[in-house]
Amino acid sequence: MPVVKKSTRTAKPKRSAEVVEAPREADLEATGGVTAVTRALQLLDAFGMQDERLSLAELTRRSGMHKTTILRLLRTLALSGYVVQRDDGEWRLGPAAGWLGARYQASFDANNVVEPMLLALSQATGESAAFYVREGSSRTCLARVEGPQPIRHHARMGAMLPLELGSPGRVILAFSGEPGKLYEDIRKKGYHFSIGEREKNVATVSAPVFGLRWALLGSVCISGPADRLPKARLIGHAKTIMKAANELSYALAGRPTAQTPAVVSTWHP
Repeated sequence: MPVVKKSTRTAKPKRSAEVVEAPREADLEATGGVTAVTRALQLLDAFGMQDERLSLAELTRRSGMHKTTILRLLRTLALSGYVVQRDDGEWRLGPAAGWLGARYQASFDANNVVEPMLLALSQATGESAAFYVREGSSRTCLARVEGPQPIRHHARMGAMLPLELGSPGRVILAFSGEPGKLYEDIRKKGYHFSIGEREKNVATVSAPVFGLRWALLGSVCISGPADRLPKARLIGHAKTIMKAANELSYALAGRPTAQTPAVVSTWHP
């Protein structure tokens, strides 16, 4: 996992293991893919963050592949240490998978993931986009992309700002487990917006970003002049913000965004 300042509290959205439809061989060939490799990688990706082990039946359900195909792939992966079969017949990821992940983390630069996402978010909304993390009782902006509009909100990188003022801080507090109806509502919706709360005539809308094991990393937001971002428009941008935050969460945790599940809208401590 990249080194990113984060909350010491853990947010745990409820998720269910999703069934991923096996790619068709014709589709793989059309894109120049190798069927066996693609299916082996799909099988490895069937293991979720909370899965210590999986049965053959569960791997079949999640991957959509036939049991005989899965067994053949598992035995091949086991030869290289990417999976291990337990005494009870179930399967777990092997040491080779862990070593691959460790090498990925060692070479990972969070900015290579965060900044492109912020740029895409800014282009999609027409506003400035930023990523905030918690620093004790404050929040600070780690990355920012200015919007294309001639009139826009400017925020200084590295400035220490209050958590309890503005939607980026409110979201961090909410998904750190802060009690109260306001924060319960934020957790239920999965986002929060504010107008003129910290700065007069500035509006923002934010969503949480998580890392490994659903540890809260921070919040992503867009901001701009309040007269250009009234309540209705902020709510209209909410789905875009949550989608971006969700994809960033999976990218920072080393998961493929192509298989990112639906945006999490509820949370339970």
